[in-house]
Parts: sequence; C-alpha cells; structure tokens
Amino acid sequence: MKCILKSSLLVTAALALVVSVALAAQMLSIQVRSGQLRDKPGYLSKVISKLSYGDRVEMLSEKNDWRKVKSPSGAAGWMHVSALSEQEIILKPTNKDVEAAAESDELALAGKGFNKQVEDKYKSEQKLDYATVNQMEKLTVSPNTIQKFMKDGGLAGEVK
Repeated sequence: MKCILKSSLLVTAALALVVSVALAAQMLSIQVRSGQLRDKPGYLSKVISKLSYGDRVEMLSEKNDWRKVKSPSGAAGWMHVSALSEQEIILKPTNKDVEAAAESDELALAGKGFNKQVEDKYKSEQKLDYATVNQMEKLTVSPNTIQKFMKDGGLAGEVK
C-alpha cells in the first residue's frame, strides 16, 4: 500500500511539474531602441504602443516571423522577431551582474555589428562618416507615408 501511495504521489508531482512548465510564460526582451507593438503582424500595421530597449514582454503566440506579445502595461500586439531576444537585457546591473553585463556603448556597437576595435579601425581609416549614420538613425517614415509611396509607385502588397 505504501509503495502504491508513493508511486501515486510521484506521478502527481511529475504531472504538476509538466503542466507548470507547459503553462510557464515565455518572456522576451526588446532588443531595439524603440520597439513598435502593432495591431496585426505586418510592418504597415497600426502601431498601438511603443516599448523601450530592455523591456520584458510575455510571448502569447507566433505567426511566421511575428510574435504576439503582452507588454508590461498589459497591451497585447505583434512584434517582428528581429526586435526581440530570448536573453534578458540587464540595463542597470547590480554588483553581482557587473562582471557579466556589457557597457551600453558595447551593446549599441554590437547591435550595429561592430565591436570597439572595429569601430576604432574604421574611424582611423575614415571609412565611415558616423555623423551621417547618426542622422540616418533619427529618420522615421510613417506607415501612411510608406503606403502612399507604394500606391503611387504601383507596388502591391505589404512590406514584410
């Protein structure tokens, strides 16, 4: 009888663990400066909210390269997978995290495909005008402007 009871408790505990793992929310981090939460999975869909670099979101579902997520404020919408990371981004590390955390300059460079040595080399060889890159990063084009451009140019479909 004790053996059956122990087996029953073990099976129940194992089932509870499986169910809790299956129900656990997958958390993702925003890995772009300004993440746009959209009402539908598409670049020209209406932006319903903006999220900041490092914000954590809960993944609700997937559709191709788009993830439906819930923001810390509770807003739910779609983000492209390229704006998300499975890694938690630590913006203000504690003393315990300092050794493992990257500096913000290093994060920005890594996001552009550079490291400090590559950037220094490009600067010394004057191969890249960083003022122009900084200006380009500030440019934004609204979805309405893009849709008008596509319509005027006879382009069909949605940019993906």
